[in-house]
Amino acid sequence: MATRPKASKAELAEQFRAFIDPEYVITDDETMKPYECDGMSMYCEMPLLVVLPETVAQVQRVMRICNENAVPVVARGAGTGLSAGAMPNKEGVVLSLAKFNRILNIDPLARTARLQPGVRNLAISEEAAQYGLYYGPDPSSQIACSIGGNVAENSGGVHCLKYGLTVHNLLSVEMVTAEGDVVTIGSDGLDGCGMDLLALVTGSEGLLGVVTEVQVKLLPKPEVARVVMAGFDSVQKGGDAVGGIIAHGIIPGGLEMMDGHAIIAADDFAQAGYPREAKALLLCEVDGTEEEVLEHIAEAEEVFRKLGATSVRTSCSEEERALLWKGRKSAFPAVGRISPDYYCMDGTIPRREIAHVLTEMEKMSEEFGLRVANVFHAGDGNLHPLILFDANVPGEFERTEAFGSSILRLCVEVGGCITGEHGVGVEKVRQMAVQFNDEELQQFHDVKAAFDPAGILNPGKGVPALKFCQEYRSLEHKQHKHDQTEAAHGG
Repeated sequence: MATRPKASKAELAEQFRAFIDPEYVITDDETMKPYECDGMSMYCEMPLLVVLPETVAQVQRVMRICNENAVPVVARGAGTGLSAGAMPNKEGVVLSLAKFNRILNIDPLARTARLQPGVRNLAISEEAAQYGLYYGPDPSSQIACSIGGNVAENSGGVHCLKYGLTVHNLLSVEMVTAEGDVVTIGSDGLDGCGMDLLALVTGSEGLLGVVTEVQVKLLPKPEVARVVMAGFDSVQKGGDAVGGIIAHGIIPGGLEMMDGHAIIAADDFAQAGYPREAKALLLCEVDGTEEEVLEHIAEAEEVFRKLGATSVRTSCSEEERALLWKGRKSAFPAVGRISPDYYCMDGTIPRREIAHVLTEMEKMSEEFGLRVANVFHAGDGNLHPLILFDANVPGEFERTEAFGSSILRLCVEVGGCITGEHGVGVEKVRQMAVQFNDEELQQFHDVKAAFDPAGILNPGKGVPALKFCQEYRSLEHKQHKHDQTEAAHGG
């Protein structure tokens, strides 16, 4: 962990203004206010100061100054993250990559794109469209989220089942280390010699370096893409249908699921024509050649009906397909219209456990007295429960956190993990003690120390201190025994 900074705020600002436009060395509270949190706005902290460099050389100098002065650094992209991974350190610098927003090169023959980290996810596909290409991973926030943030969190999206997460679509990254050196990890080739450090850096949440350039793979646009929408009268049937379609040998471009709360909220918002009476909804996209798609559409419709679908509808045009996806991709803001606040969780489970976990979540919802809307990447078991609450009601956020913690524990119990694409950040750092033992956590600390000996990069995020984990496990054990005693006495 970083020690106490050696330089004052004024001294740091003066050093940064020597090589960064003074307008982009921000020290006043009012201007720094937008940087106090990311998309997980329940966790906030004001930074010491904010800098917005424009060149790699400037990023290097920022890192060298901060390393020499033991000043924590939190790299920030678009700020759309949902685990408080970009929440500032009160004694540290927020290093914003917002000015690194250029598409450097698109090679249509190699099907690659070189990008600065501030390029928006959707902008990659928009620029590549002229060559009949696109970028595969498509988070719901793709209109705003940046590729650098996608690398930091290993983001996925509705098409991750067939086309993979960020890690599966990267070729290389350029990164500035904690000491201010520039390194390139990965290569233009599909594989390289030595250890796969690219996979290590992807999803490392800014703990190992500051990404300054990204090279991604591009995919040819499918000839045809159509969506089959199937409604079910129970979560159990909807969950079973997820495994059923995969077992049938169809790998959809995307396979998404929503429960009754999310269906109504999304349909009210997008007017997508969802079956509002359904308790579970599947959106299954099939893409490829026209013959392949027609064959798989017929098979998917038959499978869904055999597994109890009460309604089946297939998109007949690109406009209808886009509308069906609009409802799914706008589900988060749609839920925001029916509740003062919501807490978006992110756990991953085996597909076979979907129905069981959703059923258990409904029971938890009653126990905690909080509604939960489910919308998630069903194909790879990546859950996104949205717990609805009101932060103005005393104690309700704490109850929401406890509900979320219970969901993550359940994910681990059934063979899953505590995050799929949002990262650990601050939000899930306690649950790392549930997922990993002390020896495993020590390995994480050793990797962190190899890249960042002084511990200045995003300290306090992702990997908890071992003492913290031991205290947390002890507290959880005592609480569990207390609950058992109360239950035994009818309490």
